[in-house]
Amino acid sequence: MNNVKLIAVQLVSSPSIEENLVAIDEQLQAIRKQYPSGDILAVLPECCLMFATKDSEVRQFSEHKGQGPMQDALSELSQKYQLYIVAGTIAIKAEDGRHFAASLLFDPQGNELGQYNKIHLFDVDVSDGYGSYRESENTHPGQHISVVETPIGNIGMAVCYDLRFGAFFNEMRARGAEILVLPSAFTHATGHAHWELLCRARAVENQCYMVASNQGGLHKNGRETWGQSMVVDPWGAIESQIASGEGYAVGEFDRDKLAAIRQKMPMASQQRFESKLK
Repeated sequence: MNNVKLIAVQLVSSPSIEENLVAIDEQLQAIRKQYPSGDILAVLPECCLMFATKDSEVRQFSEHKGQGPMQDALSELSQKYQLYIVAGTIAIKAEDGRHFAASLLFDPQGNELGQYNKIHLFDVDVSDGYGSYRESENTHPGQHISVVETPIGNIGMAVCYDLRFGAFFNEMRARGAEILVLPSAFTHATGHAHWELLCRARAVENQCYMVASNQGGLHKNGRETWGQSMVVDPWGAIESQIASGEGYAVGEFDRDKLAAIRQKMPMASQQRFESKLK
């Protein structure tokens, strides 16, 4: 059995859903052309279908869970190219009038296997051109950790700012995660300082593969994201990465390699602390 290809897709998304769907289709087409057979897990970055100026604009296009043109389009793409897709994120309606920043996992038949709603929301002040971010004004925080069992491995789902909270990833490992997926839109300032450091640290701490897909460039709304999408192995080695612009980084999920690392250094059984979601 061939190893599963782990692919971090990098985009420079715009406010237009239609434009972004074309860009995603082009990347997936190139991936399938390069790898015409075998299992593929393609992870799309945060805000992959709408990179708007304000979260309030995103809310106008939010969809009910399980129905809507964005969810339908992503399902169709997974079927078209016969691959697993992590589509992070799109806006799914919450009961309080806000929306969830939802990352969705589709199988090659277009079935939704799991949904993760971003837990840690980006309410910070950053020394970039945008300055202040208050994600919680329009986004409802998620309340559940998502580790999805699939034929290609157990996938732990996270989004962007989650990366800074190590206990969150520890809990996913405790629940059986083997592959961590991280759709992101790190700012240029924070990405330059911490992106690679944190991606590799989370892979090492939890002895998991990390597929970290970032937005990467100067967007039409004037924001600038860091890029450097990458695939990291459980020992912390970067298997592949790209700089800025659209494209993708490719690694492989090697179950034997994962098992050997965990056997030689049995961190899970030696862990003496527990964490839980507030």
